[in-house]
Amino acid sequence: MREIEPVRLAELTTLRTGAAPERMFEATTTEGLVESLRETWVRGDEWFVLGGGSNLFVGDEPFEGTVIRVRTEGIEELPSPHPGRIRLRAQAGHGWDDLVAYAVAHGYAGLEAMSGIPGTVGAAPVQNIGAYGQEIQETLVEVELIDESTGEISTVPAADLGLGFRTSVLKHHHGSVPQRRAVILTVTVDLLIAGERVVRGEQLRRALGLVDETPVPLSWVRERILATRASKGMILDDADPDTHGVGSFFQNAIVTAAVARSLPPECPRWPVAPDLDAVTVIPLAAYDGQVPPSKPATVSDVKVSAAWLIEQAGIRKGFKLPRSRASVSTKHALALTNRGGATAAEVSELARFIQSRVHAEFGLVLQPEPVLVGVDL
Repeated sequence: MREIEPVRLAELTTLRTGAAPERMFEATTTEGLVESLRETWVRGDEWFVLGGGSNLFVGDEPFEGTVIRVRTEGIEELPSPHPGRIRLRAQAGHGWDDLVAYAVAHGYAGLEAMSGIPGTVGAAPVQNIGAYGQEIQETLVEVELIDESTGEISTVPAADLGLGFRTSVLKHHHGSVPQRRAVILTVTVDLLIAGERVVRGEQLRRALGLVDETPVPLSWVRERILATRASKGMILDDADPDTHGVGSFFQNAIVTAAVARSLPPECPRWPVAPDLDAVTVIPLAAYDGQVPPSKPATVSDVKVSAAWLIEQAGIRKGFKLPRSRASVSTKHALALTNRGGATAAEVSELARFIQSRVHAEFGLVLQPEPVLVGVDL
């Protein structure tokens, strides 16, 4: 653990917004991370941890507190109690896609559809990351974390994390009342030992262009997913402004079957998986400037494409407001991008405009996917 000179968060986040915090630590070992957290908590500072900065939307005002950069790395193979499976325990600061690449290279199935997602392993359960119908909660066994309220380290099973659609009890927008403030130190997943797999999920099969249930190599799935994400500007590239964002800025909407039937039949939709009983549902409700209350999803609920809703509301790829340096990606309607020097205020204005257009057209309020720090939407 070492204290470093604070730098602008715009230099450390993929959306490229945010001023420098008051104080900044960098931790390259678990011991150093724990030490910096405990020291920060004793001082009573406002704080947050920063991994890859790929799912963070930071406001323009300097953060009055401490930012702790998590740079821990390492993967450990562990035996699984289930035949034909293996467990991987990864350090929180390890790159997520590096973990996926490791699993695929060793013939461990269960993460391959999430290839190319930026960020670190420690952020993955917080967000319950997922892509093409595959989510980390399907393979997550447990996390090791340190709790702010006690300063103690404990191992918490996945079932106790309140995992839902792009959320968990560990996710909160800075300044709100959190359900639990804790920092993940390690993540353990349980994977199938298999160099190839039968792809069954409708969303993933569609993305891969599969028409039958012939097993396909994990490496082939990874290559196709990476190519698909790159075509949509979802693979980080300094030379491509379309990747200067947080990936999907808005969550796909989970609606009741009745609401889904009210949408045009050409709107892409997928059934909600039976194990997603904590998915956030956006009800069809009068909009009064606040996000309407959510309710638990049921297996009859339906996930609909937020990108399609945005485009049908008149927001095309590349759309930008007058004199703004923020825009919708030219490759994907669900991504908001910083075209160079955009402020958080400019990105927020564009996000609110999109929310208002989708609500006016379809009665749904799209919810942001990134963690917000010093930003209100």
